[in-house]
Amino acid sequence: MESLEKLNRLSESHGEIRAGRGMVTGVIALMLAVLCFLGVLAFHFPQYLTTPELRKSYDVEWMRRLMMAAMVITGGLSLVNIVFGRARWLSSAAFVLILVTALLGGHQVPVNDFPDNTPYIGLDWFILDLLGSSLIFIFIEKLFALRRDQPVFRAEWQTDFNHFIVNHMVVGFVLLATNLAVHKLFGWAANDGLRGWVQGLPFWAGLLLIVLVADLMQYWTHRAYHEIPVLWRLHAVHHSVKSMDWIAGSRQHIGELLITRTLVLAPIYVLGFSKEVIDAYIVIVGFQAVFNHANVSVRLGPLRYLIVTPNFHHWHHSQDDEAIDRNYAAHYAFLDYLFGTAVKSDREWPEQYGVVGDYVPNGFWQQLKFPFVWKG
Repeated sequence: MESLEKLNRLSESHGEIRAGRGMVTGVIALMLAVLCFLGVLAFHFPQYLTTPELRKSYDVEWMRRLMMAAMVITGGLSLVNIVFGRARWLSSAAFVLILVTALLGGHQVPVNDFPDNTPYIGLDWFILDLLGSSLIFIFIEKLFALRRDQPVFRAEWQTDFNHFIVNHMVVGFVLLATNLAVHKLFGWAANDGLRGWVQGLPFWAGLLLIVLVADLMQYWTHRAYHEIPVLWRLHAVHHSVKSMDWIAGSRQHIGELLITRTLVLAPIYVLGFSKEVIDAYIVIVGFQAVFNHANVSVRLGPLRYLIVTPNFHHWHHSQDDEAIDRNYAAHYAFLDYLFGTAVKSDREWPEQYGVVGDYVPNGFWQQLKFPFVWKG
């Protein structure tokens, strides 16, 4: 019971984790143990816990090897800490969870044939994205930190992590809703001749075009969120984050997610880009969405006038006067210079983040209902 209370206090806390006491390795072990446990559940119930579009893209045997490696690392870190008396309560929790995972079959759970048309949540997408994003971007943030005193578990990280969980788990609902909306609202605009021309473009040309088309739609949609009060109610949730890092971009109201994805996917569907180009675009979107919110000191010299960088997007999240309603683009920074909405400042980086007045409440559920109860 005491261990559970300590775990609960740890999950509700924030700040730097001191090295040398087993806390760092204990937290790593616990996080890997949780992901392994979720992974074994996904192996047992793939029809309900995995994303059809995603499971067609990865190799199950590779996933098994990844899971086995994570289980070995977790078990090793936990045992070392327990033997040497370092944060035993934390490492014991990780060891028990990895033991339960092993008893449930671990990486050796057989996956038999199963139907593709069942309702599902994107547990596999959550596991892979959390593992990949945290490994890559926390490492990058430590190497090239903008604000070196900002810890990994900074204030309000729990809120953003809850957004991360929910927005990944409901990926099936989002895909279904946006696909239905796109086909119903914009199906009439599809033209075989235009689609044939677009699909005939060289890969590099198609990729540059799809990013431009998507970002033009993203720019004007994003600008509308700032200039139309009823839409700002949704978008204010995203802007309420006060610390920029790799998980900050996950703070997004589900209503905004549905609207934006529908409007951005519409021209992509109408123009009929090839699967290879769309797949490459998804990789670019995924990387920039995380990297441009990250706590990294990256400006890229003159290239920052062409493409969106962390420096460019950090200004968009700033409370500083010169940054209000500026820097809307998601990929091509030159769009803001073209439309006259680029930030003009003598300083390299902004000072404060968040909404002016700080009127958006903290907490996932409070932010979910905020657009509908706010009296502003």
